Amino acid sequence: MVKFSIVLGTRPEIIKLSSIIRFLEENDEDYFIVHSGQHYSYSLDKVFFDELELPFAKYNLEVGSGSHAVMTSKIMVGLEKIFLDEKPDFVIVQGDTNTVLAAALTASKLHIPVVHVEAGLRSYDRSMPEEINRIVADHVSSFLFPPTVESKNILLKENISEDKIFVVGNTIVDAVLQNIVIADKKVDVKNSILKKLDVNDYFLLTMHRPSNVDFKNNIINVFEGLKKVYEEFNIPFVFPIHPRTKNNIEKFNIKIPEFVKVIDPVGFLEFLQLEKNARMIFTDSGGIQEEACILKVPCVTLRFNTERPETIAVGSNVLAGNNPDKIFESAKLMFNKNNNWINPFGKGDSGERIINILKEKN
Repeated sequence: MVKFSIVLGTRPEIIKLSSIIRFLEENDEDYFIVHSGQHYSYSLDKVFFDELELPFAKYNLEVGSGSHAVMTSKIMVGLEKIFLDEKPDFVIVQGDTNTVLAAALTASKLHIPVVHVEAGLRSYDRSMPEEINRIVADHVSSFLFPPTVESKNILLKENISEDKIFVVGNTIVDAVLQNIVIADKKVDVKNSILKKLDVNDYFLLTMHRPSNVDFKNNIINVFEGLKKVYEEFNIPFVFPIHPRTKNNIEKFNIKIPEFVKVIDPVGFLEFLQLEKNARMIFTDSGGIQEEACILKVPCVTLRFNTERPETIAVGSNVLAGNNPDKIFESAKLMFNKNNNWINPFGKGDSGERIINILKEKN
């Protein structure tokens, strides 16, 4: 029987690997999950697994925060022992985190085939640590699963052999479709968060990238752009605030505008409902660009580049950076956008297809 190891360390990875985990569980496959503990404590992530109705990890490395070198090396040391003991046939990773980099390097040096889910994404901005992680992971992987033909072509241009590449769509489609069903059962956002905030119509705002929130002027510029949007449409912003963003706003002594309704971070199911019911989404997150596209909600991305160009191509998303005028013009462009675009990321069966391909190739 084929044995699969799934290595993850952040909530976006849990979300995007959830359909693979469910498929393995439902089909009684031999697998185990390793949680690196890159971002969150055991107790916090246990709640997250419970919320998504997923089995929790067999192993937790609990590496915690630290420099890129410290975090990556701790994960590699922990994984090496697990891989030697468990002897998996495949190591599955998703995305571009330090956990992905560490798992890909460790497995490849032990001659265990690395499976990279969501391969071939490029922002072409090497100041982003994620860009380095995804490039290295792609080039040491034995099986690459790009979400689209565009991302496959990027891999081919980097001289990665075509026989390693399989376009299967993006597991975020699986995750959104599966988890929105769970969310509809469990969460009534309109009678909870939004009722407390006293808003019916709203824009959703998320902002956490260092390029935005580590610089005082960039935060001020974003708020200035949002002010122009509010003055035009008279619709408030709901802002689940990231801890890094909150700390920097306090450190820089920046006043959050009154039209921005700040809330504590919410679970993924509540957040899905916030996305689904928003008039428009303003974000610097790559994953949220995809989710907005899938949920048919227009998106304004507060970055100057994106590794999700498919969202731009289909018209669900536009790049605004942190320029106030560009944010305003982008919002006007997207406000009355017809949301009949075609989701470019697949039909929602990516997880199943990935496992079936691996079993066939074993």
